Amino acid sequence: MTLLKSTLSILAGATLLLSTQLMAAPIELKFSHVVAENTPKGQMAIKFRDLVNERLAGKVKVEVFPNAQLFGDNKVLEAMLLGDVQMAAPSLSKFERYTSKLQIFDLPFLFKDMAAVDRFQQGPDGQQLLNSLKSKGLIGLGYLHNGLKQLSADKMLKVPEDARGLKFRIMSSDVLQAQFEQVGAIPIKKPFSEVFTLLQTRAIDGQENTWSNIYSKKFYEVQPYITETNHGLLDYLVVTSTEFWTGLPDDVRTELKKSLDEAIAYGNKIAAQKARSDRQAIIDSGRSKVIELTAAERQQWVEAMKPVWKKFSKEIGQDLINSAVQSNQ
Repeated sequence: MTLLKSTLSILAGATLLLSTQLMAAPIELKFSHVVAENTPKGQMAIKFRDLVNERLAGKVKVEVFPNAQLFGDNKVLEAMLLGDVQMAAPSLSKFERYTSKLQIFDLPFLFKDMAAVDRFQQGPDGQQLLNSLKSKGLIGLGYLHNGLKQLSADKMLKVPEDARGLKFRIMSSDVLQAQFEQVGAIPIKKPFSEVFTLLQTRAIDGQENTWSNIYSKKFYEVQPYITETNHGLLDYLVVTSTEFWTGLPDDVRTELKKSLDEAIAYGNKIAAQKARSDRQAIIDSGRSKVIELTAAERQQWVEAMKPVWKKFSKEIGQDLINSAVQSNQ
């Protein structure tokens, strides 16, 4: 009996020790994204990691995986639902198969500037959109800016007819596909990580992106022309799984959200700065010619692409589109 009691005592002690260790183990939060660390998204993720690792030391450990080290944007949401990654910030276009509402951010020439984007995203309709993924097991935590998109190509693009017959890489978005088809171009859905090689090998003729992505991924080195259209928005939705988020202790979740809000504000400030500085860096490089459109030329692009709004108005909701248009005032 003495031996039995001793054995049971040892087992109980080991169990208690193991339980204590498990309780003390920090929550692992893997943040996966597909861009370089020197982009607004990359800097935001690092800021979030540092804030959390400081404020929740011992409780939560954040690891950031840039440049699609873990998952590309096309796979990360599936991985999140499986618990293989806890946070990501895919472009808004990547949520098309989860909700049609977020397609609003792909509509061409919807927002006149980033101030209008902010007004809409922070308003009631924009905030409500953060919850549009809950039925799919995902929760939107905030919008992160990259900026307005420009068109780059192997040839000079001044008017819509110049794009006819050219192959443009796009994200997996039916709206973006319709946008290029509207001007007679050929949209090709390819991962972001493949864009430079596709441009370099002339497998495609052009692409659309923000100044920071064009610069950080060196697209300007293999594209002789960039037309400053500001035709579309490239923003991201910082997202997590409902299971992970609701399973967190209340105090941890509150601190994570606070840290994330601060990191997003930091990232958005960088986005605005980099849009200006990276544009100038491209011009200074002399590798790519930046084409500034006249008001009349830009209006031709607006008129050519605006029918896309009507095509997707039922899926997105005309009231939501009207709300976004109001943000321009």
